Amino acid sequence: MSEPETTTIDINGFATRVWRKGTGPKLGYLAGLGGLPRWMPFLDRLAESRTVIVPSLPGFPGGDRGHSVLDTHLDWLLAVRATLDAAGLAGADLAGSSVGASLAAEMAAVWPASVRKLALIAPFGLFDAADPPTDPWAQRADAVPGLMCADPAIWTAMRSAPEGANSIAWPIEQTRASEAAARIFWPLGNTRLEKRLPLIAAPTLLLWGAEDRIMPRSYAGRFRAAIAGPTEVQVIAGAGHLAELDRPDAVALAILGWMA
Repeated sequence: MSEPETTTIDINGFATRVWRKGTGPKLGYLAGLGGLPRWMPFLDRLAESRTVIVPSLPGFPGGDRGHSVLDTHLDWLLAVRATLDAAGLAGADLAGSSVGASLAAEMAAVWPASVRKLALIAPFGLFDAADPPTDPWAQRADAVPGLMCADPAIWTAMRSAPEGANSIAWPIEQTRASEAAARIFWPLGNTRLEKRLPLIAAPTLLLWGAEDRIMPRSYAGRFRAAIAGPTEVQVIAGAGHLAELDRPDAVALAILGWMA
């Protein structure tokens, strides 16, 4: 697995990492809970036929402390829109996972021309008191890997410090990513996104891990019913909340098929 090209863009005064790999039409990806401390096999699968562009979200790994100046939901949406534009993703296909999927959906709703086709992996943003999501910020540290992935070892390996990483900076970056997501999605991930889903005209693929222990699968139906554009739901066997970590090939194949 070769490393992607790495560049930086300035978002609200903070240097923000952008990864790029592959050839073909552009496909953007917004990471899920915890962000991306390292490149992953799922992105390599996408890069076999697409130019995959992965900008960091504010406060996530590669996003420095960009979340510290975002005080409202609108602040976040404007920062993500500026990030996509600066990364060269205006009008491109866009995929996202978990919290990143929620923000991808917001882009397609508020700025319809900014997204051609959309793929959302277990997005945050909705709340049903009769079937609530799991609050990832209220869990013991040892319980988190099993909530993120069907195979907890995959999450643990993703978060482990790579060789040569700064032993002090690495855990700070991981904590910062959790804090950044909490600033917009705590508690329970409810951003009242359902009010804006009818504005999404982009063809949308919804992917859900069959073993997702964070976002109930019933929410896939709620998203599908509310989105105005053509929408399809696929369930990924053997996958948890971050299905792209558990089943990189299956998730990539579904997204590439949808984006064709």
